[in-house]
Amino acid sequence: MGESRNIAVLGAGLMGHGIALTFARAGHEVRVYDAFPASLDTLHERVRASLAALGADDGETAASLARIAPVPDLAGSVVDADFVFEAAPEKPELKRALFADAERHAPAGCIFASNTSVIPITTIMSDLGERSRALGTHWWNPPHMIPLVEVIRTEWTSDEALTSTMDLLASVGKTPVRVEKDVAGFIGNRLQHAMWREAINLVEKGVCTAADVDTVVNTSFGRRLSVLGPLANADLVGTDLTLDIHENVLADLDNRPAPSPYLRDLVEAGKLGMKSGEGFRSWTPEEADQLRQRVSTHLRKLDAILG
Repeated sequence: MGESRNIAVLGAGLMGHGIALTFARAGHEVRVYDAFPASLDTLHERVRASLAALGADDGETAASLARIAPVPDLAGSVVDADFVFEAAPEKPELKRALFADAERHAPAGCIFASNTSVIPITTIMSDLGERSRALGTHWWNPPHMIPLVEVIRTEWTSDEALTSTMDLLASVGKTPVRVEKDVAGFIGNRLQHAMWREAINLVEKGVCTAADVDTVVNTSFGRRLSVLGPLANADLVGTDLTLDIHENVLADLDNRPAPSPYLRDLVEAGKLGMKSGEGFRSWTPEEADQLRQRVSTHLRKLDAILG
């Protein structure tokens, strides 16, 4: 482990607690702020559960928890921070307000990073007085188990801030990737939701069921994606064959610029997925819990295999 840094995490929810435990586990001091006291009250409990899912022993868990301090005021969380990682809900105005407060209290050399899935970082950081220290870090859920963090440069981000963030993330076992242009969705979510759009369209058209879509992905190309990315796969089969396939299939893929009416109908009918018991598929609470456990177990095994 390198030099211990002071890390502030703004938000103690699903993403925030995972980001906090990642840094604490690597030996950094972490202060976590949340506007809701209940989130801070349960922070250590949720971190302990996530560490248990990672297979951490009692000693490692105790040491990690000792490095995580819930802080009820934002100023106290950032006052001596080297890095501030914001993990608030996906609301640009809320994220802007958090960084405005952080800028008033954080040291001049502190780097500001926003965790967001799709919001352009420029939208969040444009009002800062010192915008060169600000960038995006898109962690993937669950953040303590998924290696990737997309590091997004804005037009103002300095090379020093970008390099320092990349180095810090690599030092705690993450796989940081530079996103050189601040586009909505960055890299991963643009790829993921291009597939989701076509998956929804197949169900909407009656080509297959939602369960069949998932079965096709799970039992075919999904099995090799962790070691064979799409462009490496294109090179493997040949760019000439890739071109031939695209000549025949691309014109028939869904290319509507708006969300699917089928998806809108689900939401308007209150079919919100596992949290309501029905979305594209029906879910009992037991089935939802079993799927979450399978995902967690799979990620642990995959990490052990890929090392």
